[in-house]
Amino acid sequence: MTDYKTIRGKKIKTFATDLSDGNSAEGQIFYSDTSKEYKVAVAGAAWHSGSNYPSALFRAAGFGTQTASVIVGGSSTSTNRLATSHEYTGTGYSTGGNTNSPRRLLSASGTQTAGLIFGGATAPADNAVTSETETYDGSSYSEVGDLNTARQGSAGDGTQTASFMAGGSTAPGHNAASETWDGTSWTNISSINTSRRFLAGGGTVTASVVCGGETTPTGTPAALRKQTEEYDGSSWSEVNDLNTGMATHGTGGTQTALSAFAGRSPSVSVKTELYDGTSWTASTDMATARSMVSGTGTQTVAITTGGEIAPGGLIANTEEFNITAATITAGTWASGANQNTDAHGRAGCGTTTAGLVYGGYGSSTSYGNTETYNGTSYSEVSDMSTGRRYHAGFGTQTAAVAGGGNAPPGRLTAVEEWDGSSWSANPNSLPTAAQLLRGTGVATAGLVFGGNTGAGGATTSNTQTFDGTSFSEVADLNTSRGGLGGAGTQTATLAYGGTTGVPASIKTATESWDGSSWTNSSTPLLTPRNNMGAAGTNTSAMSFGGNSGTTSTQNADYQLYNGTTWITQPSMAIARSYIAGFGVSTSAIGAGGYGSAINPDKTRTEEFTGETTGINLKTITDS
Repeated sequence: MTDYKTIRGKKIKTFATDLSDGNSAEGQIFYSDTSKEYKVAVAGAAWHSGSNYPSALFRAAGFGTQTASVIVGGSSTSTNRLATSHEYTGTGYSTGGNTNSPRRLLSASGTQTAGLIFGGATAPADNAVTSETETYDGSSYSEVGDLNTARQGSAGDGTQTASFMAGGSTAPGHNAASETWDGTSWTNISSINTSRRFLAGGGTVTASVVCGGETTPTGTPAALRKQTEEYDGSSWSEVNDLNTGMATHGTGGTQTALSAFAGRSPSVSVKTELYDGTSWTASTDMATARSMVSGTGTQTVAITTGGEIAPGGLIANTEEFNITAATITAGTWASGANQNTDAHGRAGCGTTTAGLVYGGYGSSTSYGNTETYNGTSYSEVSDMSTGRRYHAGFGTQTAAVAGGGNAPPGRLTAVEEWDGSSWSANPNSLPTAAQLLRGTGVATAGLVFGGNTGAGGATTSNTQTFDGTSFSEVADLNTSRGGLGGAGTQTATLAYGGTTGVPASIKTATESWDGSSWTNSSTPLLTPRNNMGAAGTNTSAMSFGGNSGTTSTQNADYQLYNGTTWITQPSMAIARSYIAGFGVSTSAIGAGGYGSAINPDKTRTEEFTGETTGINLKTITDS
């Protein structure tokens, strides 16, 4: 008889370091030369933070996968109805199409480019149920055939051309009615056995499953349901119950592999349960208890967004669920070393381990102070000749430029250059005195654009290149503005946000520079911002913090341009504006800034580290 060794061999791979790809390494046994141990990659279940939705919301619907989903409708207050939708890429949200009918408590199915939404509640109250159905093609929604029974709070899943809907509320009360969609019209099918609303489920029109829900309008603990039912294409059958009754929860998956999470159970819940087609098993808790959530994906790769954390308390948080050998650490901002200078309106350039910040404003004084950053701490070095704030800055830690800005008695044209040890005046000044202008590039090939040129908010669209000696005027921005963000090089830059006009109007407009002209982008910032921190490249540009209204309305959000569109990213800990930014989108610094009266500290630094993926390894022992 041939033995195992002859068939399979007995070699185990040896690696100098541990494996790093958890997505493909599950079950892989190897020998680590570094630790002198045998190890194996083991899958585990975990929730981790994703990027925030652009606004807090609840009672929305979701369809698609964890890395290509759509969140649609819902409410951002206790009473309004939204027509907006946003697409999630796996790293952040971008703007999607608007529905024809604003609604909440709707159901959804399909993919990011071929979705279906149906039912829900329109204004003015949740008893205004609708039968409207709309398809989504990845950019816009189109009205199609109505449901036979108008309702909200139903379970639903499937594809754009083959979906089911079960239960819900016809207001008042709840119902057991079920329907299937064939791509053209809805057809009544047999009812579920337990009439209820705020249930959820997954699967197809011939193999679906629904679970949970509530059977009275009050949603008291006694009204929460554990019942699970399966549909085989002709009738519904009761199967094993959930371990805990839940309602207003999210689900992801199929009839034989479903996850159910969050919801009311009876208060807002962190619970997760997994269904294998026979029974339910408790899994890993979420980080944030919430109800009235959207949920989509599969049993092993799911996502939930927003929700209600207490009566009237809404959140924008996203959490992602994975059962994998990979360990995912979400991108986050963390506190860094404090600057020596208490100031805002500084310029910054360089990297997170070799940065430079200079100038700024504090205590009614424009500073010339300059500091280097080594990844751990700031060190004071030689001051600029002319103290200034709100100036353009570009370059590296050892070769930088400062141009324009503000110092008594007003806006400047003066330019200075840094050689790594001291500043020297450049005899060739900017053509226009301006503050709140933006600079990108390096000390020998820079770009300066925009700015505020006078009282009352007057702005300029002027653009100049810098060759290390002098400035040359080139094609203007399409939109004149000051306080804008910018990222890139002399020949490839992105300009975004800012203010324009008198009185000032805060913008979302984005433009790209190709070395000769500016082109308006069709993808504006998700929300208007000015006086933000900026860093990165023209295809991976950062906008963090800034003002959304008056100069006293600070924000903490981070929006990332990924080369195609703007998406949400994790927010800073402290809302502020006039921030010095430097680094790249996966490793950046936000230094100083103007906070609220509650958080006036302008010395603070926050450092952003992008999402990382590792591997869940177990050491094999003989015990």
